[in-house]
Order: sequence, then structure tokens, then C-alpha cells
Amino acid sequence: MNKETKGMLIGFIGILIFSLTLPVSKIAILSFDPYFIAFGRACLAGLAALIYLIYKKAPFPSKTELIKFVVIALGVVFGFPIFTTVAMKEGSSSHGAVILGMMPLATTVIGVIRFKERPSLGFWIVSLLGAALVVIYALLKSSGSFTYIDVLLVLGGICACVGYVEGGELSRKMDPRAVISWALVISLPINVMMALVSVKSDYWSADILAWTSFLYLGLFSMFLGFFFWYEGLAVGGIARVSQVQLIQPFCTLVAASILLGDHITFMNMVFACLVVSTVILSKKMLIKRR
Repeated sequence: MNKETKGMLIGFIGILIFSLTLPVSKIAILSFDPYFIAFGRACLAGLAALIYLIYKKAPFPSKTELIKFVVIALGVVFGFPIFTTVAMKEGSSSHGAVILGMMPLATTVIGVIRFKERPSLGFWIVSLLGAALVVIYALLKSSGSFTYIDVLLVLGGICACVGYVEGGELSRKMDPRAVISWALVISLPINVMMALVSVKSDYWSADILAWTSFLYLGLFSMFLGFFFWYEGLAVGGIARVSQVQLIQPFCTLVAASILLGDHITFMNMVFACLVVSTVILSKKMLIKRR
């Protein structure tokens, strides 16, 4: 098995974990304020990350690495959770899934600009095709118009892509698990303060489903999922492995069907097959790296 294939398989595990984020957020939002969810889950993930770093006796990062950790934190610890959780207060997880399907192309573009990856023309064509399929699907599902919820989701997606690219590249030089852990730990003081500000006394009486959802968002979506995702990006390359994200919207649709009772339509299945086909095609395209 070559490095690109291995990276895509490892990254796919991370994508499966991430694919539950929107449906689980939709469940949690029924009991908790979106800002408490965003900051509270980051606190939980940050504490787990701190324990991990202490256990591994990880060396303290350099000044250059600290700056990169700040960028990662702004993207995946603050930006993505806040924008998407607020969007889930009124939007549906199914709708959010297809909008976020544009993330692979955004990740590739940011990777090209930031780290001089050079996808071939064929790769760009296939990536644009995959993104176009997702946009068409979103428009068909929302009667041909975009809403402010779409704007929040797009902003969240861009934030995540910035964090993915920076974290994926840094993971080629150091332990991928330490990368997400340091990003969570350095942002922990802010998250603790904001979580305390947004918490309400009646949250403690929330049911087991609400707290289970909250625990999943903190320990899996914000922590363990990145163990696989950053390692996949580091092993297989940002441009290549980012295409695995094209499968995420349809994994989310299946999760929404199971967890929320959303129905999977014939159109869902058709677009799922088309998007997966673009992932297969992208793997055959040349990627040049400096």
C-alpha cells in the first residue's frame, strides 16, 4: 500500500467521526445554548489533550510552532464549532452536510497557496466537478436560494479548512496527535472562561442523550477525530487526502437518518454515487509537491 492510499484510509476514519458532528450538534442544541456547546466541548477536548500531552511528556513547542497552533485553534477550535453550532440552531444537519461538501476544494486551494502543492489540471477539474455536484444538490434542496445559515456554514467550512491545512502540514514534522492537542491546550483558558459565562444551572438536569451528544462533540469530533485526520493529511498529502471529505456529506446524511429520522431520498443516493465517483477519479490524478 503506497503512502497516498494509506493516508486516504486513515483520513477516512477521521471523516467518519466528523460526519456525526452536525446531527449530534442538532441533538445537543435542543438542550444547550449553541455557545455553551461550542466552548464547552472545546474545554472537554482541551482537558483530554492536556492529559495526553502530560502522559506523552511532549516537549514544549517552539515560538514558530506556537504561532501555527494559534492559527489551527482559530480555525478548528473556535471558528468551525461556533459557526456550525449556531447554524444548527435553525438549520438542518442534512442541509449543512451538503454545504460543507465544498470543503475538499477549499482545503486544496488553501493548501496550494500556503504550501506550494501543485495539483494537475485533471485534479482541479475533478475537484471542481465534485464541488459543483454538492452546490447543485444544496440548491435543489433549498429551492434555488442561499440563506444566512448557508453563510454561517461556509464561514465555518473555511475556518476548518485553514485549520486542516496548517495542522496537516505541521503533522508531517511532529506527532499529529500532539498538533491538535497543543491547539486545544493553548486555547483552553479562553474556552473555560467562555464556557463558564454561557453555562446555565438548568443544563445539569438535561437528559442522558443531550450529555452523551455533548461528550461526543468534545471527545470525538474535536479531539480523537483529528488524530486520524491530521495523520492522514500528513501521510498522503493535503490535496489528495482532502478529497475524502467529499464523502462526508453523505455519511452525515446517513447519520441524520439514523439519529434524527431524516429520510434518505433517491436524489440523495444519486448524488452520493456521483460524488464518490469524483473521489475515485481524483486519486488517479497527478499531484506534484515541492
